[in-house]
This record gives sequence, structure tokens and C-alpha cells, in this order.
Amino acid sequence: MIYGNVEQKETWQFLEEKLTACFAYVKNHDMLHMQPGTYEINGRHFYVNVSEYTTTVRSERFWEAHRKYLDVHVMLQGIETIDLGFVWRMNPGEYEPDKDFLPLDGQATATVTMREGDFLICMPQDAHMTAIMNEQPQKIKKAIFKVQI
Repeated sequence: MIYGNVEQKETWQFLEEKLTACFAYVKNHDMLHMQPGTYEINGRHFYVNVSEYTTTVRSERFWEAHRKYLDVHVMLQGIETIDLGFVWRMNPGEYEPDKDFLPLDGQATATVTMREGDFLICMPQDAHMTAIMNEQPQKIKKAIFKVQI
């Protein structure tokens, strides 16, 4: 997991070009006004899901991880809490290769609070539970870049 803010270039300038391309895309597109949906950047090798949803209580959320893609979450508007854990410390469900979705059951070992401009890079070993409310439910908008590995 790597956590930072798109405005703090020193936080992420050492990252591989595939990852820094996510931040360039955010800078060069008016993502706050993009409609929710999937936007291909380089086919299915590199694309972004623009999502809007309302955060909720932890007990209504689920754990997930991915094997084929890195997730690069970039908060566009609102505040969201994300729980994190290591896949190898959790009980895996059945992997769905067509969705690149691995459901998991386990406990968090870390938590981040995402605010506007914050990013979170989740590697294949990083289980994550998104859409958790901070103090109260609120509508958020974020970009989730999918970078094929």
C-alpha cells in the first residue's frame, strides 16, 4: 500500500511511469465533472472507473483484493475511510477471474481516511474495504484506476 496526495509530488515521483500516469490523468482531465463509468486509457491494460456512492457503516461493507490489476484510488470529492489488511492474513473466498475479484474475510491492520486529492495504491497483497463512513454517511466521488500488472 502507498498512501499520499497528488499535490505532494515528492511523495510519488519515484513511482513507475504506469502509476504516475494516473496522477497526470487526474491533472489533465476535469474528473469531478465526469459521469460515473469506465473510461479506457490504454484498453483493458489501463483504465479508470469514476464512481459516486454514499459511504456507510463498516458492517455493511466487504473485503476485496485483486490479482491482475493494481488499484489506484484517487479521492475527487468527499471523505471516505478505507480499511486495509494483508491477503495472506485473511480467509479467501473463491476468486472470480473475469472480475479480478477476490472476496476475503478478516480483520483490518490499518485504516486510512481519504480526502480530496488523496491517493491509495493497493497492491495484490493489499486487501481493502472501501466506502466506510468517517463520522456520518456522505456522498463521495472518486477515481479508481486499474493498472494491469
